[in-house]
Amino acid sequence: MQQPDFTQTLSRDRHFLQNAFKNPKRFGGIEAVQKKYRKSHEAFLKRQAALPKPQYDGTLPVHERLDDIKTAIQNNQVTIICGETGSGKTTQLPKICLELGRGAAGLIGHTQPRRLAARSVAERIAEELGSNIGQTVGYKVRFNDNTSRDAYVKLMTDGILLAETQTDRFLTAYDTIIIDEAHERSLNIDFLLGYLKQLLPRRPDLKVIITSATIDAERFSKHFNNAPVLEVSGRTFPVDILYRPLHSQDEDEAEIELTDAIVDAADELARLGDGDILVFLPGEREIREAAEALRKSPLRRDDEILPLFARLSNAEQHKIFHPSGSKRRIVLATNVAETSLTVPGIKYVIDTGLARVKRYSARAKVEQLHVEKISQAAARQRSGRCGRVSAGVAVRLYSEDDFNTRPAFTDPEIIRSNLAAVILRMAALKLGDVTAFPFLEAPDQRYINDGFQVLLELGAVEEAV
Repeated sequence: MQQPDFTQTLSRDRHFLQNAFKNPKRFGGIEAVQKKYRKSHEAFLKRQAALPKPQYDGTLPVHERLDDIKTAIQNNQVTIICGETGSGKTTQLPKICLELGRGAAGLIGHTQPRRLAARSVAERIAEELGSNIGQTVGYKVRFNDNTSRDAYVKLMTDGILLAETQTDRFLTAYDTIIIDEAHERSLNIDFLLGYLKQLLPRRPDLKVIITSATIDAERFSKHFNNAPVLEVSGRTFPVDILYRPLHSQDEDEAEIELTDAIVDAADELARLGDGDILVFLPGEREIREAAEALRKSPLRRDDEILPLFARLSNAEQHKIFHPSGSKRRIVLATNVAETSLTVPGIKYVIDTGLARVKRYSARAKVEQLHVEKISQAAARQRSGRCGRVSAGVAVRLYSEDDFNTRPAFTDPEIIRSNLAAVILRMAALKLGDVTAFPFLEAPDQRYINDGFQVLLELGAVEEAV
């Protein structure tokens, strides 16, 4: 019996239908199988007919490579898009996929490293498509699923997509997956990239697009059998870099000096003219301390001081992305504002050069959060946030010599984390030997052994490597 065209069915039904047509008796007979096929085919045609017709912002740099990107996605299972800050890749790629007819068979899944970015990007794309959030475009983050059955684009954290592999091993809910900000190299991102590498041969209908804001894109290309890399320039205006290093060597004094330096830098930037200020700090405690100091400063009393961190409520988030009034805003942020998120009106940046980083100690057998110096790539990301709409000024609270001695990139989370959770997830998914898994970068064998040991002690696994 000749099999029908499965490309015009929902992606979640294809595996079942292919098996059912090979052995219809096992699935209730040929009439039952054909009925299932017709239902899936009609659902596909209905989604296809209702596909949104996207309009593009011609001022974004990604627009210049529109045809090249379309061709690459059509002709390849995996495409790498390398674009700097302001290129428009985050908001325009899902729209390009929609124009190519993706989203009819399944969702266009679009991952972000952080919940805040997933929500704000979803709202932006929905606005550009003329839809209410949750309809054409939805988002899913921890404790909040705002996606309808009729959605075409689904924003989510990479952790959510990873969790979905437990109930949908072949990710059949999706016909396209965009892994955004892959250069962040979080544990979830690295695991997803390895998982997708194993999955793609089994899902020839699945398209994967990986975006990176750095020249590290070649590493992703090699991982996916030399997938094509397209570079998109960033829309950035000139940014002047000013170095204002701290001088205290004592840790307690340095914390006080850092807060004072932020106030001084804000005063200096305010004298240069109008425009909002974005301040990068390592954590919520430092944000609270800086906010208190700025509110007490006689010159900053009329400014609006706004915190920005991962646990921010929707109402507080709305204040930042939908400014009202004529007051100068000073946004105090953790590294959540480095990528994807565009805070409107930012003309100045103050960079403390610090971030809170999780590291696993093989000696102590525990993970610890340390405040560490950021990499050069992260520093450039931060300074680039003030060059989005006009020329800007970035004040770095460290010396130029300090900047030049910093590592080029932030080291991947997988080489500095306890791997117990990764090993347990791999065991649950029956992915085989951890050491044979196609990680982008192989983790330290000591960390693998320690991860197994933790799981053995908890009774979560029965044997170690």
